[in-house]
Amino acid sequence: MDHEHDGHEHHEHGRGLPPHPTREDDDVALTYGEARYLALKSLLIEKGLVTADEIRRRLEINERGNPQQGARMVARAWVDPAFKARMLADAKEAAKELGLEVTEAKLVAMENTPACHNLIVCTLCSCYPRSLLGEPPAWYVSKAYRSRAVREPRKVLREFGLDIPETVEVRVHDSNADLRYIVLPMRPAGTEGLSEEELAALVTRDCLVGAAVPRSPNA
Repeated sequence: MDHEHDGHEHHEHGRGLPPHPTREDDDVALTYGEARYLALKSLLIEKGLVTADEIRRRLEINERGNPQQGARMVARAWVDPAFKARMLADAKEAAKELGLEVTEAKLVAMENTPACHNLIVCTLCSCYPRSLLGEPPAWYVSKAYRSRAVREPRKVLREFGLDIPETVEVRVHDSNADLRYIVLPMRPAGTEGLSEEELAALVTRDCLVGAAVPRSPNA
């Protein structure tokens, strides 16, 4: 995409002409996504649907998001059955109990069981619980993953190194603008004596979207 200044000429300083006003994108070449974001932000503010301060606060919350936050929720669910029940009923509210702020409209936790493995995808774009987990991995937003995860989830998982037995159902959940998912993986065997913090360390980012399972404590 060409990033031209749409008819704005560059005036040289010192020729009696005033410098043009500083624009948000003057010093950088914007990607298509960045340009679209700036245009949408300006439109929302102009229409009075959101304020610049609200946008800034949302971005700050998203920047604090990281997979460790999701891992904390999983570890707490493993050691606290009552919290697990609340997490499965309303993951967004359960996150608040740990001091975690989720800005997405709705967050649903899907529990892996011996009979069912859950995999998360966004087939349209890159919907992901950023306020909780941070930015999604590059493979999650790739066109290949978004299309293949629905059509051939077992094959995709094998490419991640995860071979799901045919006796286990694989369910694929499609995120959207109003609904985001997090996977509650099964607790690994041999972890009975571990602390909550040690349990959280076994949960990786990929576990939280179903592309991996928690590490064994002996791994």
